[in-house]
Amino acid sequence: MKHEQINNNRTNNNQLNDDSREHLELALGEQLNALISAAHALNVKAAARFDSSLQPAAFHIIRWLYSYGPASAAAIADATAMDRSSVSRLIKQLESLGYVSRAASPDDGRAILLSLTDLGQQQTLSALHEKGYAFYERIADWNDHELHQFIHMLKQFNGL
Repeated sequence: MKHEQINNNRTNNNQLNDDSREHLELALGEQLNALISAAHALNVKAAARFDSSLQPAAFHIIRWLYSYGPASAAAIADATAMDRSSVSRLIKQLESLGYVSRAASPDDGRAILLSLTDLGQQQTLSALHEKGYAFYERIADWNDHELHQFIHMLKQFNGL
């Protein structure tokens, strides 16, 4: 009888742990959704700050070029998971506004590389500064240890 009671307690404890784990995973999902939603809202605001006449998808291309440098339209489409025809259309618009320029690839003169112009760089910095401020404001009261832990855990979560 005593042995049976111990097994029942173990089963109940495992069930509680499973329920707690499930609850924790749901809570994590809620917080990740909140982060993704906040990041999306900030991206839309940053895109409007960059140029209110552009779609946020155009700013996504701008941000990618800012982060990774000159690239072909096909590489940008693949990296941003956007349709190639949409990328092509948005790049034409960005070129006409003076934010993006085309140049022959130094490695292959037949290939065309797209890059940000000086105006594109300046506008990007301005838009990203405002976006960054919103996140920095949220961590302003964190000490260095808390910030280090958060960065470390995000790296682990992101598989880096």
